[in-house]
Amino acid sequence: MTSWVGRTAAEIAAAVRERRATPREVVAEHLARIERLDGRVGAFRVVRAEAALAEADALAGRSDLAELPLAGVPLAVKDNLAVRGESNRVGSAATPDTPAGEDHVTVARLRAAGAVVVGLTNVPELCVFGTTEGAYGTARNPWDLSRTAGGSSGGSAAAVAAGMVPIALGNDGMGSLRIPAANCGLVTIKPGSGTVPAGISDGDWFGMSENGPLATTVEDARLMLSVLAGTEFVRHDEPAARRVAVSVRSPLLGVAVGKPYTAAAQEAARLLAGAGHRVLRADPPYPPSLSTTSLAHWTAGTSVDAASLDPSALARRTRVHAALGRRFVAGVRKGRSRELLRGRLEPFFTEHDVLLTPTLARRSPKAGPWHERGWLRNVLANTAYSPMTPPWNLTGRPAMSVPFGTLPSGAPCAVQLVGRPGSEAELLDLAEQLERLRPWQRTAPLA
Repeated sequence: MTSWVGRTAAEIAAAVRERRATPREVVAEHLARIERLDGRVGAFRVVRAEAALAEADALAGRSDLAELPLAGVPLAVKDNLAVRGESNRVGSAATPDTPAGEDHVTVARLRAAGAVVVGLTNVPELCVFGTTEGAYGTARNPWDLSRTAGGSSGGSAAAVAAGMVPIALGNDGMGSLRIPAANCGLVTIKPGSGTVPAGISDGDWFGMSENGPLATTVEDARLMLSVLAGTEFVRHDEPAARRVAVSVRSPLLGVAVGKPYTAAAQEAARLLAGAGHRVLRADPPYPPSLSTTSLAHWTAGTSVDAASLDPSALARRTRVHAALGRRFVAGVRKGRSRELLRGRLEPFFTEHDVLLTPTLARRSPKAGPWHERGWLRNVLANTAYSPMTPPWNLTGRPAMSVPFGTLPSGAPCAVQLVGRPGSEAELLDLAEQLERLRPWQRTAPLA
């Protein structure tokens, strides 16, 4: 008997389209793996076992099954995007336990393409922090269960890395796709502004949040992004030579980048140079004010999301974050600081096509009750390990995280690729080159 657990989304969809597998058998195998492993990993808030099997059976009867790009592919969805018939708790006891009347547009597109939603994944409360724990459980890194999976798409990343689903849907407002992808050895892309429908929480964190894929291969990330965007991101076997700038400097003053992450970026640069790209060491002109700009937008987004909720039902770290953000909301809405940052960085991307950096500065914190700890302790822990991602939400540029190398612990390391607006296909091509030159183990070795 063929096992479909551990196969890519592209492989599963091809088998279902060609009737070498049924949607039910594929979904049932993944549900069995979730039942066996998720007690240790903590990826899911809700598992839709009966509903997913019923939807798999209905999918098998579709007249267009042979044309569906994601036919029968099990999918996990981050718990801040609506799934019809399920409540959308956003990691909080303060949110209503009310079933959604319809799917979020991104979920609807994935389902229309043949994907089957097997569950909703854990997030930190209101998707604020870069660790995932709270009222509904703790999402752990399947490569090292003592460590957090990251956040805020931590449950989605953990589900894919553990082989419980081949792909998952998440989103990224300050790094919330790239941080857990880097921790868990996955490919992700935060698309540029307007590429994929957003509609996340109350205002998309002032337009900074973007929906995107989590996958184990560049091919699957490209496939899923194409469905989400409603346009194909064409693959080029021999990508054009690009001008690649390599920077291992932290964008935030006072935050150091650890040696394993620096070494990964430098080695990735060496491989890209050997593949014919023009690779130069160059640091973007990050302004000294970037730390305060990032904090203002981070807290203001939370303040807007928390405005309609009962503060007494929120964790203390969330309440403090939202309270601080209230003083920044009016200024953030004007968008002046983001305009200045875009203008400052624009010449750099005129001179260079792509920026290559480490995705993280150090490995993720230990998994634990971070939601019960103080606000400052959370902010310092988040900033110390994930300073590399916020500038590209503030400027709206597409950015990827790609597995590259390993940490001394044996867990995955990763590099970040950042491009110009509209360069998603270019970034995917570069990521695929790295995948060919330095393949990675796709799934954590969980027994």
